[in-house]
Amino acid sequence: MKEREPMVLERGIPGVPCVIGKALDIIGTKWTFLIVRDLLIEKTLRFSELLKAMDGISPKTLSIRLKELEDQGIVSRTVFPEVPPRVEYTITEKGKRLEPIFIELKRFGLTL
Repeated sequence: MKEREPMVLERGIPGVPCVIGKALDIIGTKWTFLIVRDLLIEKTLRFSELLKAMDGISPKTLSIRLKELEDQGIVSRTVFPEVPPRVEYTITEKGKRLEPIFIELKRFGLTL
């Protein structure tokens, strides 16, 4: 399917995974949405910067969420050969395609 084809909401077919559900499985978990939001805004952040921005997230949870996003191609991870090691996370082109969704959610949130 072409990315910009007109789309309409319709019920799924029993036994066939819902594509909206699949998307929410990736970005709908606790903290993931906020991680993606911050990377959409800043483009690249270090682990420590993300940890500081996510008040209440544990380092282990942040690490797991970043790995899941990396596995899905939404975030890329770059390790610099320095002492101590520096690791940066960058939103990918695939991840940038989520920006219109975030903008519409912001627009909706402003009406609440």
